[in-house]
Amino acid sequence: MYFSQSYKYISHLLTNYLLIMNTKLLFKTFFALSFILALGLKTHAQTPADDPHMGIIPAPASLTKTNGVFVFSQLTQVKTDNPKDKITVFLHDFLLNNRHFNNRLSKYNPKLRSTKGTTLILTAKGAEKLPKEGYKLTITPNRITIIGKDAGLFYGMQTFMQLFPVATSGSEKLPCMVIEDAPRFGYRGMMLDVSRHFFTVPQVKQVIELLAAYKINNFHWHLVDGQGWRIEIKKYPKLTEVGGFRYATLFNTNRDWPDSLAYGGYYTQNDIRDVVKFAADRFINVVPEIEMPAHSEAALRAYPELRCIQPADSKAPARGFNNLYCPTEETFTFLENVLTEVMDLFPSKFIHIGGDEAGKQPWKESAFVQNLMKEKNLKNEDEVQSYFIQRMEKFINSKGRSIIGWDEILEGGLAPNATVMSWTGEEGGIAAARQHHNVIMTPQTTGNYFDHYQSGSPQEPVSFGRYATLDQTYNYDPVSKELTADEQKYVIGVQGNLWTEFVPTVAKLQYQILPRLFALSEVAWSPTANKDYNNFVNVRLAKHFARLDAKNYNYRVPTALPVIDTMLIGQTFTWAPASVVPGAKIYYTLNGRDPLDTDWEYTTPITFKIPANEKREFKTRVITPSGRRSIATRVLMYNRTTLPAVKYTANKPGLSYKLIKKKFASPDQVDYVTVKDSAIINELNAEPYKKDNESFALVYKGYINIAADGVYNFTQATYDDTQVYIDGEKITEAEPALPLAKGYHTIKVKYIYNTPVTIPGSWGPRRTPLKVFMAAPGASKKELDSSMLFN
Repeated sequence: MYFSQSYKYISHLLTNYLLIMNTKLLFKTFFALSFILALGLKTHAQTPADDPHMGIIPAPASLTKTNGVFVFSQLTQVKTDNPKDKITVFLHDFLLNNRHFNNRLSKYNPKLRSTKGTTLILTAKGAEKLPKEGYKLTITPNRITIIGKDAGLFYGMQTFMQLFPVATSGSEKLPCMVIEDAPRFGYRGMMLDVSRHFFTVPQVKQVIELLAAYKINNFHWHLVDGQGWRIEIKKYPKLTEVGGFRYATLFNTNRDWPDSLAYGGYYTQNDIRDVVKFAADRFINVVPEIEMPAHSEAALRAYPELRCIQPADSKAPARGFNNLYCPTEETFTFLENVLTEVMDLFPSKFIHIGGDEAGKQPWKESAFVQNLMKEKNLKNEDEVQSYFIQRMEKFINSKGRSIIGWDEILEGGLAPNATVMSWTGEEGGIAAARQHHNVIMTPQTTGNYFDHYQSGSPQEPVSFGRYATLDQTYNYDPVSKELTADEQKYVIGVQGNLWTEFVPTVAKLQYQILPRLFALSEVAWSPTANKDYNNFVNVRLAKHFARLDAKNYNYRVPTALPVIDTMLIGQTFTWAPASVVPGAKIYYTLNGRDPLDTDWEYTTPITFKIPANEKREFKTRVITPSGRRSIATRVLMYNRTTLPAVKYTANKPGLSYKLIKKKFASPDQVDYVTVKDSAIINELNAEPYKKDNESFALVYKGYINIAADGVYNFTQATYDDTQVYIDGEKITEAEPALPLAKGYHTIKVKYIYNTPVTIPGSWGPRRTPLKVFMAAPGASKKELDSSMLFN
């Protein structure tokens, strides 16, 4: 984001205009007006030279700059405890293939006197004083010393590698400094789902390389789900022969594969060994996930005898029975055999067994399960799940391993030694920590789900229908303040997840995780006191985007303005868009079209003077040297007068409304029907009418009380089924703001409802609630309630 720190400039602009943002597209409302007005102004942020973190991601725990520079060249000697170990080989490969230096390698002997010239030393001597995975990096004019043991030494080397510029030359000047660093959390994870869409071994390795570069130490490999079984199990070949392929790929309403072609793939056991070794060489543990008891369609397609028998009078959809293992001895034998082969391939202490989203209706209808409940004295189907998970945990524990499960494994009682991966929110993790169980925080509500949209703009590629903005990912703290100091120690780490229903290609994979992976790494590694979002996004990201471009990796290009879609009311506006991507150009238009590289290139701040009662639209787009493009930003500037309050003195709470029991395709059609008002109601609420009416329309009329003069922003849960009019003016997504005088203003709301239909292959019917929000100046948006509405 590009915020000015020049408050004199901001104060000058305050006299000219008020800013209102479209909160639907921004997703997050900013409250302080002076903060809002800084949008689009030139940043006065730190330069790379005075960056306290020297461009390093994640930010080190301690970095002290010292005088002088170290000149690294072909003549620099490299000395290590073992010139043939994997860390030394990794470093030599970087210097040779990335920097074109073929430096002389030799064994480090601290007793020998220093030689002339420059030296780089990698050693474990002194590492016993460092925290686990910690390192110390010291740069003086003649010597670089990296001290660390195993992973710590590897991470010190990664930090050292980040200090080099992207472009190569015959020698590189590295500033002198001392870094003492260690991670905040022992578990720093990233999950990749390869069931919904399959990624090859080289593609998976590319992801692992990224994780290693940013000190992520656990790769959670989601190998099994309803859409595909991706790991070879020799005892059950049909798991991959049948379960590894599917037809008619459809996620929700998104189709991305021809119906007539089989989609799929799987990893042989040799592939798995290859990936596990590749990750281990980079000090990354691979956590395999074998889903149970739900998300099991692929396995049950291959071995249908493992599902419960569906009775003739079943109320559950067939998909429910096809998705859930039946807790029979045959099923447990099958899963134990599968897990035995899995554990032979993965040395990980943790084995993830899923446990999420298990719809219990098939168990409720199963005669076998109901008899099992009586036999085991289980009170309900949640306790059946607990029995299932605890039985599998006992087997996994017998092999010297521990289970991780999604937070639904809390249902019916938590398995004794389980680690909970909290995804539905923080509540599951908090509950588990209070029971003294280890917790890995990965809530879908806090920016940790990288399959979510990165903004509300329709220009974003299709994704899962939530938002996870970069600042939300960065600002998350996995340690909840609701936990006591003793309970907080059970939060052992944090993880980002990429579910791939909407991620069919490597380009989309990279777009979804970059740069959010960089933010995750700082959450997982850096002390909270060292985190600074402005520094991260405006200074340090620059070099890392350049590195991605050099590797030809795709990424989401940050926009030239931090707000995607903005409406302003006023006469004079000055904009200075900017890009953190090195060498990027910004193009703009004034004609309402999204900018292309054939449009005007931005060079200097642009001032707009808007004639009375006219609008101007300013759109920007960033295009990087590699040709990657940001989504377009839009600013609508409108010079209009304040709408005066109407004369109204009745002061009667509530709105008049009418209910029309007919089917409508659009709220516009409601105007052609004449119906008397039904009654007075205190709130906008359509839910009571949905129980007895398949289709209907509601029309509300009355007054809204505006507390003070200002610009007010109105938004709706849906624009297809709801229309809002203030003083006769229709609120739209493109023009959500109105300048309103203190007092009463007329309001009219139209809403239509038709019973939703579930589309085959989708996650359920599309439901559109009646909700209208208002954001007063300097306040967050708030749903309209009875205190504001009169008739």
